[in-house]
Amino acid sequence: CPTAADLRPVNGTRVCAQLYIDNSPYYDQCCAGDVLVVPPGSDMPYMPRGWSARASSLVVGTRCELTVWSGKAKKGKSRRFSA
Repeated sequence: CPTAADLRPVNGTRVCAQLYIDNSPYYDQCCAGDVLVVPPGSDMPYMPRGWSARASSLVVGTRCELTVWSGKAKKGKSRRFSA
C-alpha cells in the first residue's frame, strides 16, 4: 500500500484517501484492483456505483480524515480513519 505521504498524483493535486477493491491476506497485495480516489472536501453520502460493500483496503493522506458509515445516506454506525 502507498504511505499517507504518497497520496499525490503526478500532477501534484492533493488526494485525501484512496480505497481499493482487491483483498488479500498478504499486506503487500492488499492495495490492488480498482481505486476510488477521494479528493479533499468530498462529501459522498452514497458510494459510487459498483463500490457498495466492496472496499477492502484504504489509505488516508496526511492532514486528512475519512469518515465512513455502515448504512446509506450517512446512517448507521460510523468510523473515522486518519493517516
